[in-house]
Amino acid sequence: MTRRVLPYRIPSEDVVTTAAWLLVTPDGEIDLPEALPDWDYQMDLHLRRTVRVDLDRARAQCGLPAEAALVLAAVWTATGSNLSGPAQRLRLTEGGTSSVELEVRLRGADLGGLLMLDTVLVLAERRSDARPSSPRRAGSVLWSDRTFLRLQGDAPQFPMAVIDFALTSFPDHAAWHLQISGSLESATMGSLLLLVNERNTVTATAFENAGKPRPVDRIVLSAVYADAARIMVEHALRNDDFAEDSDFPEGSLGATMLSLFDQLFPGQSITDIRLRQRQSPALFASDLQAAVKIFEVS
Repeated sequence: MTRRVLPYRIPSEDVVTTAAWLLVTPDGEIDLPEALPDWDYQMDLHLRRTVRVDLDRARAQCGLPAEAALVLAAVWTATGSNLSGPAQRLRLTEGGTSSVELEVRLRGADLGGLLMLDTVLVLAERRSDARPSSPRRAGSVLWSDRTFLRLQGDAPQFPMAVIDFALTSFPDHAAWHLQISGSLESATMGSLLLLVNERNTVTATAFENAGKPRPVDRIVLSAVYADAARIMVEHALRNDDFAEDSDFPEGSLGATMLSLFDQLFPGQSITDIRLRQRQSPALFASDLQAAVKIFEVS
């Protein structure tokens, strides 16, 4: 664990003992893996871990009075959505050793990319009577650790919603629609939205089962991914600012498009692919089918 040099005393690392994060599934609890290869935005996460805190030693080593209230908290950050927030916050006022179970429930729609789970022990409230070397501000971090979980899956990795297309301007019998808005400098998570028509039960069910897809679900998800990739690449190629030497901000739509292009057309130039798409759309469509490996079973 990397420790920062702080302008106040902090306790030794062994005042907090942690068990590994557990992933709670319908089949029981498992140790949190490094990655979830079948994850998608329809899949919420339920996580749990046990933490033991020697509160007396923590306060004594920080120079805090025995009655100082502390807080143990879990905080999450998702790089794919650029969202973060507190998952749980427990106030600790007792003495001795406290055993706490942290339980975290996260909406899949808020996640994506790399999920970071921070467990922190902080001072609960400002202490005006603190010694010069002791923490005094509310929220002063006394101890922390971080766990990573990479989220990836078969479904396109951007926000989605299941809606009734009959209530929109989209064709009633369309299965899905990918919305792209904003400039290439806009944040990816605010620029892309996959809409699935709830009336198309085959497609809606495929996304419901994306965590454990059946063969028919894999075919549907593959078709959606191929179509989404086509729409995204065509959208990028229509923009003259989309070029090899473009410098888009990290997490932007342009950066996402460049990453997708490099994945689909490694070693090929944007200029060549743009020319092929304009001069021979049918050949370009076939090239894209081959690039996304549509309907292949991994």
